[in-house]
Amino acid sequence: MHDPRLTPARGDIAAKYLEGKVEAARYVEGKAFEIADALAPLRLGPSADAELATQALKGERVTVYDRNAEGWAWGQLDADGYVGWLPDVALATPSAAPTHKVMALRTFAFPGPSIKLPPSEALVMESRLGVTREEGMFAVTREGWFVPKTHLAGLDAHAPDFVAVAERFMGTPYLWGGKSSLGIDCSGLVQLALNASGKTCPRDSDMQQAQLGRALAADEAKHPQRGDLIFWKGHVAIVRDADTLLHANAFHMATTIEGTREAIERIKAAGSKVTAIRRL
Repeated sequence: MHDPRLTPARGDIAAKYLEGKVEAARYVEGKAFEIADALAPLRLGPSADAELATQALKGERVTVYDRNAEGWAWGQLDADGYVGWLPDVALATPSAAPTHKVMALRTFAFPGPSIKLPPSEALVMESRLGVTREEGMFAVTREGWFVPKTHLAGLDAHAPDFVAVAERFMGTPYLWGGKSSLGIDCSGLVQLALNASGKTCPRDSDMQQAQLGRALAADEAKHPQRGDLIFWKGHVAIVRDADTLLHANAFHMATTIEGTREAIERIKAAGSKVTAIRRL
């Protein structure tokens, strides 16, 4: 059984690499694009009111297999393999490979070398940029944007503690499918924090439970450590220390710190038990 979230296949069309594996009327090679917008919604359908599955950040690459007349493109993100519909206007022909990424929660791109100018764009953590030169306190991108150098790092720079990265999102509003400090969901927080620390991570919590780390035995699970992940059906939280966890959650509609025992009991009372605790 192919996971539709990760399989670019419909009854009428599918990726060429799936020929012989899935049934479709035709198979296409797809065309490479990059995300030109600061933050692009990837939706389950070709409509602005379709469910938000995830978000793609500036500089991400995507392979597009279909485009419709209403301005939507159907494709697969290269980084985590997620499939869905993106606004056509958010895509651009790929340029040279990015050289830097945003390490700040958010930053501004200015049209010139002055912080007094009205920003051209607002960028979020893990956005990819191509830097062509430096000028004073700024890095100048291929678009001609001037971005504060202190907010950027090379692609090989990794945060040493993914939990500390996640803690920076405290207070961020909860957004189903969100993947930035403007709005984020539970698995988006885990993915973004792990990506910032140089680790690959699937997008959804069930994928994370299946693929990340190892499951703790019952005795070990009584003493979770910083960086362990606690899973429920459809939810994931990050252990901060022996007593607290951090998670983006719809109960608080924000990224919050809770007592681990209290959170487990609260969620259990709402009808969901812990399904696993995993150690990376």
